Amino acid sequence: MTQSAGTGAPTRLVIVTGPSGAGRTTAIAAMEDMGYEAINNLPLSLVSRLIDGPLPRPMALGIDVGNRDFSAAALIELIDRLTRAPQLRLEVLYLDASAEALIRRYSETRRRHPLSPEAQPVAGIEQELDLLEPIRMRADVLVDTSALSPHELRAEVARWFDMGEIARLAISVQSFSYKRGTPRGLDMMFDCRFLNNPHWVPDLRPLTGLDAPVAAHVMGDPRYEEFFSRVRDLLLFQLPAHLEEGKAHLAVGFGCTGGQHRSVVMTEAVCKALAQAGWQVSKRHRELERRAQTQPAQKGAKGA
Repeated sequence: MTQSAGTGAPTRLVIVTGPSGAGRTTAIAAMEDMGYEAINNLPLSLVSRLIDGPLPRPMALGIDVGNRDFSAAALIELIDRLTRAPQLRLEVLYLDASAEALIRRYSETRRRHPLSPEAQPVAGIEQELDLLEPIRMRADVLVDTSALSPHELRAEVARWFDMGEIARLAISVQSFSYKRGTPRGLDMMFDCRFLNNPHWVPDLRPLTGLDAPVAAHVMGDPRYEEFFSRVRDLLLFQLPAHLEEGKAHLAVGFGCTGGQHRSVVMTEAVCKALAQAGWQVSKRHRELERRAQTQPAQKGAKGA
């Protein structure tokens, strides 16, 4: 693997993946229009050979679960290997969509799902979402396309990957539960467990940090404001230095006991502050996403 021809800078390599129907083809086309060398539906076995030579310009590779040699474990191993390569600046773009949105799109196009060609698309969609969950958790940039038109998706991809913005630092901030383990790949991690816990307030327990009463409770802790200010100021102090060093992505995590209240409040507040300061920020609430995924299944089981 080599650096871009004529420069000593690492070559930008973007792996684009996600469930079938989430918009990967649209995203790849958008990146090709932005100047990337773009290849879609590339078998994993060919990736190493493809990049084992001069890369004259940034490259975008679309990886599809329908390829004959695809497996989540193999893609994670590839991501780990390419991340360690100093010649490359790897980023993983995961195009997500709700099961409902994917079912609607397959119904409109009348296409067969690659994982259930002889059955209803819903079976393949559910299987694929489960299969890709480990990849989703490794994404540097996650774009939910459920409510996006193709034009809006192209604009979102341009916001993150436009060649004119290639020097920008992408920041991802996520909340998590320490009980479920710390997320892989974090550059900075902050513990929120010393703040007032809404779990012990019966009316707040079923709510999340996205709800105003929970946010007010957490922010009402006398220690919250100083904690938030110090974290915000530390990030705003460090981000320009990371940008100068050529870092493409910075992952920040906030953890609490259940990943439902305090860490969510801090993630929301920090994301808002960084965005207001002009930084590119994406956010994720790991435990809330897991709960949202399991609730429909539980409801279906009850009704079965």
